[in-house]
Amino acid sequence: MATLLVRELDDELVRLLKQRAKSHARSAEAEHRAILETALRPGGESFIARARRLQQTMRGRVHSDSTAVIRVDRDNDYGNPDGAQTVGRRSR
Repeated sequence: MATLLVRELDDELVRLLKQRAKSHARSAEAEHRAILETALRPGGESFIARARRLQQTMRGRVHSDSTAVIRVDRDNDYGNPDGAQTVGRRSR
């Protein structure tokens, strides 16, 4: 196997790599290897391929208009101390 040396990395980038490695319970070197493999290994589905597959999956489905749901959510008075929600009008 080959060895790869990466020079002059930003300190913040190294910190983020170590943080990510810790969250995956592996060394920074192993995390770096995993990132490279994920990014470069042939055979992985590209973003465009995933988007097209999702588009095909959703073709023909009826999608509801979310405007009404968003309005109700926006208009709810979440700060009301007794927990009651105001639906259909804004509290100011």
